[in-house]
Amino acid sequence: MTRMIVEVMLKPEIHDPQGEAILSASHRLGFGQVLAVRQGKRFDIEIDGPADDAALAAVQALAQELLANPVIEEAAVHPVAG
Repeated sequence: MTRMIVEVMLKPEIHDPQGEAILSASHRLGFGQVLAVRQGKRFDIEIDGPADDAALAAVQALAQELLANPVIEEAAVHPVAG
């Protein structure tokens, strides 16, 4: 069994109102050193077998077809060591 993390974020050119709301709230709460916030999604996926190139490619395909909207989002896949 292998675990992989898929991180899905809005593309940099896409407006992120939720990130802006979090930034504003962080300033109201006294965290003035926060300069920017972009919100995203994280998926923890377990697969059968090793974290080889084929598994990484399969999870990347899953991320592009199901987990992310490729028009406005980018997905990154990271194997979890251990």
